[in-house]
Amino acid sequence: MEISDLVSPESIVPKLRARSKKQALQELSKRLAPLIHQDEGAIFDVLLEREKLGTTGVGTGIAIPHGKLPGLDKLHGMFARLEKPIDFEAIDEQPVDLIFLLLAPESAGADHLKALARVSRLLRDGSACESLRNAESSGDIYSLLTRVSNGA
Repeated sequence: MEISDLVSPESIVPKLRARSKKQALQELSKRLAPLIHQDEGAIFDVLLEREKLGTTGVGTGIAIPHGKLPGLDKLHGMFARLEKPIDFEAIDEQPVDLIFLLLAPESAGADHLKALARVSRLLRDGSACESLRNAESSGDIYSLLTRVSNGA
């Protein structure tokens, strides 16, 4: 599974404004809903429920909120770089500025876990994250995400 299977240029947000984890998840839900033809509230609820189980702030400024949503036909992702880092209750207690949201169909099973692993591997690369933080536009971010994920 490649990152390009999960995100499109339209699902990249280069300067997301949010003051809290909840607001970030609301904004991402609002932006993703029309792209995947799903209800904004349903997306937000799935993400919030997952956060109640434990933070998806994985450390080093990165969060990977995710969940399974009824009615999806495939995995969908959205990448956002925050204008200002926010408290995401991350495991290292550091603020988050890069978010990769991932939604899977209820029946996804192993595909959901493979996608999470793929995103996690990508975002563990410190130089890739630095490049994402310095990219100018959504197009640049998309190119970086897809190039790095393909091993280029």
